[in-house]
Amino acid sequence: MAIDEGTPLLENSRGKTKTPLPKIQLGLTLFVLFSQPISSQYIFPFINQLIRELGVTGGDDRKIGYYAGIIESLFFATQALTVLCWSRLSDYVGRKPVLLVGLAGLSISNLCFGLSREFWALVASRCIAGALNGNVGVMKSVIGEITDTTNMARAFALIPIVFSVGASIAPLFGGGLVKPHDHWPELFSGSFWVQYPYFLPSLVSASFTTFSFSIIALFLKESLPSKRRGKELQLEVAQADTPGNEDVSPVPIRTLLKTYSVVIAIANYGILGLIEIGFFALVPLFYATPVEIGGLGLPPLTIGVIMMAFGVGNGLFQVLFTARAIERFGERGVFCSAVLAFFPIIATFPTMSWIIQVEKEVGTAIWVLVFAQLLLWAVVDMAYAVIFVFVTRASPNKYSLGTLNGLSQTTTSIARALGPATFTSLFAFSKEYNLLGGNLVYVVLLILLCLLVFLSRRLPELKKDKQ
Repeated sequence: MAIDEGTPLLENSRGKTKTPLPKIQLGLTLFVLFSQPISSQYIFPFINQLIRELGVTGGDDRKIGYYAGIIESLFFATQALTVLCWSRLSDYVGRKPVLLVGLAGLSISNLCFGLSREFWALVASRCIAGALNGNVGVMKSVIGEITDTTNMARAFALIPIVFSVGASIAPLFGGGLVKPHDHWPELFSGSFWVQYPYFLPSLVSASFTTFSFSIIALFLKESLPSKRRGKELQLEVAQADTPGNEDVSPVPIRTLLKTYSVVIAIANYGILGLIEIGFFALVPLFYATPVEIGGLGLPPLTIGVIMMAFGVGNGLFQVLFTARAIERFGERGVFCSAVLAFFPIIATFPTMSWIIQVEKEVGTAIWVLVFAQLLLWAVVDMAYAVIFVFVTRASPNKYSLGTLNGLSQTTTSIARALGPATFTSLFAFSKEYNLLGGNLVYVVLLILLCLLVFLSRRLPELKKDKQ
């Protein structure tokens, strides 16, 4: 197969008429995505408090960032080792079985996390979640298979919205349901809740993923062309037998890695994921860090409410602006512009530290900066809908989408595995040794952001619909 290394490979065979979105199957696929933040991000409001109570820091709060970063990174580290295998497997056995295995893994790991009272047990539970979960890459393959280039951007634009809703709900129940014996002693008065004060939010998360497993098992249709049945499969085979049609077998990984449009899209996705997950880990850590060492000193419930408000606002922002921006400025224009919003986001951290040191309390100026920081974060999230389109359009055929999304997810999983531990440790290191006034971590973020801006300018222009 001849491959043009300068342009995306997957082209549209339809006309310019926009195809309606397959609402039911797309909704079910996004429901799988919804379970991801519900299962992974509910720990953010209380993880720093949990680490403190485990006593692994020896009473030194400046070291909490080291251990919290390890816990937050392990999911992505183990996912990076297995996601390509799961995605490649889905190219052969189908998307649905792999999605079900991932949901089952999330349910088991969340129960284990809530029952953990030792640091090693927390580590083991996060490793289980990552090793058994290849859902994000497979889910994007499903979306790529049930859409075409006339509606693909609209479908991928829904991903940040759904993720934001999940990311808003997860911190809310994560921060609000910890230590239920203190808040609702008449309902949770037993010794079990005293011994396992973080089990209730873990149970809620596990119950939701179990429910998701049931819904997907009953109603989601298989999207892999070679696993479809009946007339749909016969039509697919007939089209494949027509001279000039696309290949019907997965393209070798080595061939994909030699294709410019594949490599540049994956590189942008990886760096974007690294910066974004670093920011996501720093926000609750910065908000929870005591005022005396440059943080805001906010309690878990307040952090949960802030993240919930951001999730709702971000979802509304994506609904109102993402698809329209893509239609007006194009995928490349939106991506290149959105990543620039990271510059003022990073600047808000040292600015808030300086203000809190002067005022010694969280006042109006701090809340204005928090609002501005989260608003700019919503602008950055527009880049995700676009980069998913670049990755999907780079595929030579729909039989290789699993492998391609597996490669991209492996890259971003490695980045996200390194991100939390690296940036939270850098945060703690910067504060402990007062490096650059405690701001070394932000300088590192700025260097990575400059690299992302450079790579974003190397993305190819996506061709319009072809007859």
